[in-house]
This record gives sequence, structure tokens and C-alpha cells, in this order.
Amino acid sequence: MSDTSSSALPRQVADAYVDAFIELDPITGTYLGVAESSSRLPDFSPEGQAALAELSRRTLVELDAAERAPGADTDAERRCARLLRERLTAELAIHDADEGLRAVSNIHSPAHGIREVFTATPTETDEDWAAVVARLQAVPVALEGYRASLALGLERKLYGGPRPTATFIEQLGVWAGEGDRGFFEEFVAPGPESLRAELDAAAAQATAGLVALRDWMSEVYAPAVQGAPDTVGRERYARWSRQFNGTDLDLDEAYAYGWSEYHRLLAEMKTEAEKILPGAGPWEALAHLDEHGEHIEGVDEVREWLQGLMDEAIEALDGTHFELAERVRKVESRIAPAGGAAAPYYTGPSEDFSRPGRTWLPTMGETRFPVYDLVSTWYHEGVPGHHLQIAQWTHVADSLSRYQASIGHVSANAEGWALYAERLMDELGFLPDAERRIGYLDAQMMRACRVIVDIGMHLELEIPADSPFHPGERWTPDLAQEFFGNHSGRPADFVESELTRYLSMPGQAIGYKLGERAWLLGRENARAAHGEAFDLKAWHMAALSQGSLGLDDLVDELSKL
Repeated sequence: MSDTSSSALPRQVADAYVDAFIELDPITGTYLGVAESSSRLPDFSPEGQAALAELSRRTLVELDAAERAPGADTDAERRCARLLRERLTAELAIHDADEGLRAVSNIHSPAHGIREVFTATPTETDEDWAAVVARLQAVPVALEGYRASLALGLERKLYGGPRPTATFIEQLGVWAGEGDRGFFEEFVAPGPESLRAELDAAAAQATAGLVALRDWMSEVYAPAVQGAPDTVGRERYARWSRQFNGTDLDLDEAYAYGWSEYHRLLAEMKTEAEKILPGAGPWEALAHLDEHGEHIEGVDEVREWLQGLMDEAIEALDGTHFELAERVRKVESRIAPAGGAAAPYYTGPSEDFSRPGRTWLPTMGETRFPVYDLVSTWYHEGVPGHHLQIAQWTHVADSLSRYQASIGHVSANAEGWALYAERLMDELGFLPDAERRIGYLDAQMMRACRVIVDIGMHLELEIPADSPFHPGERWTPDLAQEFFGNHSGRPADFVESELTRYLSMPGQAIGYKLGERAWLLGRENARAAHGEAFDLKAWHMAALSQGSLGLDDLVDELSKL
């Protein structure tokens, strides 16, 4: 870790932590645009995990001293220290419970990180491609380290869920190509002929690493975890909820809130459905739109259309509800590589903005895309959602800290902002017809259902008596999938992918709705404090420029703006 003197302030401690973290985690370095990271991969073995934990412990000791240093009581230092302490404490709780020894998922695992980082690895020069060769050659060792962690988990009877395991094995087969060119072979295809032999050989090595992991998962891991529960129980759930939400939530209150939002949104959806197909319910109306609503035909065409949607939002919002720096105004629409989860996602810009923020659409083999399902989602992923927040953090990194602008993220803060952004676009009139508005409400309903089923099935809570679905019964994953499918306009493969995600990332999915609630409460408190002098544009920019915080801290800070 970089040397920090006894007079270091919290932001200096935080930024020294980033430097040391990137050394251990070059995947993060690549996303930040650190060129030296491009040829390397992290150590995902138990020893590699222990090294990260030791870094966190040393940093907390340094933070104790930094908070006592002269000048540590400014708002900038205080917010940074507040975030750093909360994040490191939460991450150590996860490590100390050996959660990294059973990290199997359909969306978030070391193997997913290894694959996805190649989409952010520079490939513009021969030197870039030479680094790609080295990174590809590192794939088998990185995957072997991950396998070693899972094997130790088996020894300690710490099991990943059978359902995420089965899905992950299928994904590994897709990435490996299963008789066709796999992900790595496709990735190196555009590389320079001067490195063709090295690239092809390294890609084959990387693919062999995937095959070896898939075979071990199929032959050893899956049989060993067969019969283990897919759900995690209250103690593990609370630990993960803290990690994703940045606070110790009252889970029973959050579950009740999910149900209250469910009933509110259902009433609004029924109103919009009546406008689309008189006499029909919400999901009949959505099914009607799947066939007869506005569509985009073609993969290239939908990528261009989504780019246009974000460009239009920037033009409309900049100067009216936000003040955007020129480099924040750039965001790219991309199509996600095949073989991942079904949900769209966003990747932030590099620290110098040489790589812009990007939204990613998984097509799941489709070539026809309903507009109702895209508009609100791209306000969430792109503008004014994830892109404006994360790119603004990057833009103001000098006045925050590198830590706050990069790796110091609380999931519920970011997902809450993105859901707030969807609601803001509705408030501002960007969803002018029933088709787009029911799409927005369907997306909101999905997030309310996430709170219900994620908490409900992991804690095995009772379904309330006023529920239209299995009142009085206890939640199970099968009931959760049925309920989610009954209350979503999305296809069955998306619903299945989502439920598998919730099983393997407990506590993450609730952060959207609970995060949105925190953002709305912070805005309401600030508006009440300022009265008629409240300036929404100024509040937005101040809010987006303060970095990430856990939900309780977020409400506190937003209310003061």
C-alpha cells in the first residue's frame, strides 16, 4: 500500500487504498483506464482474497488516525471517511464469513469479471493487443484460483446454490463456444495479423481454462451442492444487504414497503392498461403491446435507436434540470456479448474519459424489440440514470477523492438514483402516452416485486393475507418465480434469469426501490428546508457531485443540500 504519513487526511488514505487495490485487482484498474492493468488478472484464490482483506484492515487503522488529523472535519473529508469506513467494514464482514468461498452466480462472479473485462480492455494499437495476449494467457491461472476458492468452500461445507450453479455451468459452455468459436476466439478475431498466431494461441488457452472450470463444476461442484438450499437465511441475508445497501436495514419494514408499492403501482397500471386495451388487465395490455405496439426491428437498428434516445435526453435535460460538462455528455450504446444474464447494464467511463460510459443491451437472440420495454430502461441505464451519476463522479474526482469517484460505490445509491431518474422523466413529461408509461410502471413494478420476493424467499416470510397470490403461505423460490412472472411483461427466460440472480446476489435487488425511496426523501427534505427558493437543477448537480453513500447517510446528506 502507498505510504501515508500520520498527518494524512481521509481522502489521502482513501486514494492510497485505491492504488493498492488496483495492484491486487487489475480488472478494476482496467475499468479505470490504468494501462498497466491491461495485461493482468486478479488472484481469486483464498490467498488472493486474504490479501484484499488485509489491505482493508490496514486502511481502517490508517483511517482512524486520519480522522483525528487537523483538517479532517471538513465536509469533503468527512463524507469520504464516512464512505470508506462503511464500505471496508461491510466488505470485511463478507470476507470474514467466507462468502468468497461460495461465490457462484449467473451474473456476478470472478469468472464473469474475467470475461467482461475484455470488453473494456484497450485494443487500438499493437501494444494494446500484446497486452491482450498476456491477459488471455493469465485466464487459466485466474480461473484456477477461483476454482481453488470454491473447492475450499466445499471442504468447509459452504455451498453455492444449486440453481445458480446449473445456470453458471451453462454459461461457461456458451462462453467456450461448444463446438463453435467461443468468446475469446471472437474477441481476438479483429486483432492485427502481426500477432495473429499469439492471439489465437492465447485465446485457445483461455477457452481451455473455461472448459476445465466447466468440467470441474459439472463433475465435482454441482453434485456436491445438490440438495443445498438456494436461499441464504436471515443472518447471511442481513450481511449481504449491508454490503449492497450501505446500512443495516429493518428487513421486515422493507418487505412491507415492497407490498405497499406493489398495491400503488398495480392501481396505476390498471389505469394505463384501460387506455391501451379497454377491459384488459395490465399484463394483457403488455402482451398486446408485444404484438401490436411500437417496435424496433434489427439489432443494429435498436442500438442506434437507443443511442438517439440518450442523445435526445441529454439535449433536453442539459441546462434545464442538469448542468453537464462536455465530456459527461458522451455515452455510447452497445450490444452485450452473448452468454450473459438477460438484464441490460452500464459500464462507466475511464478516469480520463478516453473510454466513454456505455450502456449494454443483451438481445437474448431477439431481433424485434418493443419500445415500451426500452424507453424507461434506458433512462435508467443511460441518461439521466447511471451515466449521469457515474460520469459526474468521475468528472469531479479531483474535488471528491479517487476512491469516491471510482471503487467506493454503494449499489443501492446508484440503483436508487437510476430508478429516481426513471420517475423524474415521468414527472417531467417524457412518457407522454399510455404505451411508454405502462412500460415505466411495469419496470417500477418489477422493482417492487424484487423487494417482496428477494426478502420473502431468503427469509421464508409469510405472504400477507391481502395478497392476491397465495395469501398466508411461506415464500419459496418456485413461488417467487411464479409471482414475478405473473407480474411482469418480460419473457420467461428473463424472469428465470432474474430469479437466479436474486438467489445468488441476496440483498442487491432490493436496493433499487429502497434507494429510490432514499433519493426521494432527501429531495423532499431539501425542498422543505428551502421552500420556494429550492432549485431542482442545483440540487441535482450538488447531489450528483457528492459521491456515493449508504442509504441512511445518503438521506442525511441529501437533506442538507
